[in-house]
Parts: sequence; structure tokens; C-alpha cells
Amino acid sequence: MSATIVGPDGKSRCHWCGAAPEFLAYHDTEWGFPVSDDSRLFEKLSLESFQSGLSWRTILAKRENFRAAFHFFDFDKVARFTQNDIDRLLKDEGIVRHRGKIEAVINNARRAQEIVKQEGSLAAFIWRYEPDKKQLAKPQTASTSAESLALSKDLKKQGWKFVGSTTAYAFMQAMGLINDHVEDCVIKTKVEHVRKDFRRPRR
Repeated sequence: MSATIVGPDGKSRCHWCGAAPEFLAYHDTEWGFPVSDDSRLFEKLSLESFQSGLSWRTILAKRENFRAAFHFFDFDKVARFTQNDIDRLLKDEGIVRHRGKIEAVINNARRAQEIVKQEGSLAAFIWRYEPDKKQLAKPQTASTSAESLALSKDLKKQGWKFVGSTTAYAFMQAMGLINDHVEDCVIKTKVEHVRKDFRRPRR
């Protein structure tokens, strides 16, 4: 199977973005572009945990519902959720109604607050795990790495839930800690240009 498909503009893209109509825009404008916004990082960690055992298409289709249900993943607001909020979310047909994952997001919001107090921002903590470009596997051939294992281990040590190493790796791919677009993908160069000018958060 080829690593690429031809997009509507006649240019090559990662093969996976042809699996569903909604994947193309996500691939072209989001996946792999570096992110330093704490809410977006928390959102992606949360959505990746919800995806566990499901397809990304399912989660992406429900993303706006998730955003509404979790106050756009403002973790200061989510951290204040109570049992009433859990009950509300378990009745929300627009999201994945999994008690363990819902409770994990609330727990993780509180842990995110602790990281902000310690590190200045969630982004500063996350971006410490950016791998050395020279150590990366060939694009889209790995589902985990030494860095995703380390990130997963450290998050778990701080009390986070549903953040296994595979989840952490998918998160790193999506949030631009890795440019995992295949070599012939037209977006790979665009991502690389943005990554070159991207200011890594220190606090």
C-alpha cells in the first residue's frame, strides 16, 4: 500500500487522511502543527483518552459536542466539576458516555492545575518531551517511543489517568512534538516551516 494518496488539489498527502471525508481538513490544518496553548493540549490529551478502544473518526465527529460539554477544555473549569456534572455528561448523547473516561478528564484537569503551579504552564511541561529529530523512527511506523513512554510514566506518576504510552505518542504526533507526515506529503514541509519558527514554551 502506498504511503500517500492524491488530494483534491493533485498533491500527495498521508494515506490515512483519505479514510474519511473529515480527515482531510484535520490533516491539512491541524495534525502535526506545533501547539503551545494549554487548553488545546489538555483537550487533545482528553480526546485521545476518550478514543481508547474507538476510532479517531468517532471522536472527531463528536469534537464540538465534547468542547461544549467540557467548557472548551478549560481545565480550571473542568477541575470544579461535581457529581452533578458527571451525571449530566453520562446522559449526553453527543459525547462518549464512559464513566471512567469522564472521571479521568476531571481528575486530569486537577492534575493539570498542579503542573501549572509547578511549571508555569502545561505546555512547558509537555514540550520537555519533544524527541531529538535524529532519533525519530521513519514517519508513521511507530506507535510509541522512548519519549512517549517517559511522558506517560511522568503523567501517571502525577496522578493522570488514561494516558498510556500509545495515547501519549498519538498526542505528540497531533500536537507537533513530532512531524510524522510521510516524506512525500505536501503538508510535511509546511509543518516543518512552522516548527522551525515555533517558540518552545519554557514557562
